[in-house]
Amino acid sequence: MSELSAVYLPEPTVGRLLGSWQWDVPALLLVAVLGGLYGWGVVRVRRRGGSWPPVRLAAFVLLGLGTIVVATMSGLAVYDHELFWPAAVQNAGLDLLAPLGLALGDPLRLAVAALPEGGANRVRRALTGRLIRLLTFPLVSTVLVLATELTVYFTPYFATALRVGWLHELMYLHLLAAGCLFVLPVLTREQALPEWCTHPVRAALVFLDGIVDALPGLVVMTHGTLIAGAWYLHHAPPWSPDVHHDQQLGGGAMLGISELVALPFLLVVLAQWVRAERARTAVLDRRLDGELAPAAPAAQGPAELVRPWWETEDGEVAERMRRQGRGG
Repeated sequence: MSELSAVYLPEPTVGRLLGSWQWDVPALLLVAVLGGLYGWGVVRVRRRGGSWPPVRLAAFVLLGLGTIVVATMSGLAVYDHELFWPAAVQNAGLDLLAPLGLALGDPLRLAVAALPEGGANRVRRALTGRLIRLLTFPLVSTVLVLATELTVYFTPYFATALRVGWLHELMYLHLLAAGCLFVLPVLTREQALPEWCTHPVRAALVFLDGIVDALPGLVVMTHGTLIAGAWYLHHAPPWSPDVHHDQQLGGGAMLGISELVALPFLLVVLAQWVRAERARTAVLDRRLDGELAPAAPAAQGPAELVRPWWETEDGEVAERMRRQGRGG
């Protein structure tokens, strides 16, 4: 299409970004499947007489699935082929924010609680399998997240995805899966990590991950070469900012989202640490009470009176107290 016949989208404003939506069928199917399975699990647990915290349900649906919907079907998706910064926000949301929401819903524990005993055992065996343990090993999963983001932006991956629809959808899924590999095992109440990954270790790993997640945004913001430059130079509308400035905006957005996610992620891990210590202390207290109770001597008749100190100690004051007692 020649420049004379090209039809550009209107300049994005807050109102247009909030009011512009488009269908993304693969993303919609993914959201429907994940939401349906999660809802089925909650119903199963409640029918068995159990309960599932509403806050976990809200986190999974609103923050997890909601981020997927916004990233793939909102104004960000409408403008991602004309400006770089909406695409950067999309990708960071799918890689960082959506996995946090899904993990806060703890779907792994829900699956174990909802499935029959045989199914629950299969889920636990899968979590402890060699491949899953390798991919979710904290340092490996952190490297995978970093490698995914750098591969997207500094190889032909992203530029090709802008031209090829199915690859664009695959990139969405790739980013989401890479983020989940790190976040889900850290936040789940199931034993999905090695035993040495205690809560202090997890807190340190989350802090390190927050630093690592900030690197792609910094690199994109300061990188001198345009990312998918040929595409955005060719499709830049008349109202768009300078393409270099657009890339800087995108890198800044990526950096901001990484910092926005890192703090609540760390706070959640610290809160889990505090709850675990309280539970451990309560167990120890009950164990000590059980061990000390049999050692207490059974009462045999009236308890022996405790003699006052002036009857057992020597000294002028004690002698005077004894004389006064005899005199009274």
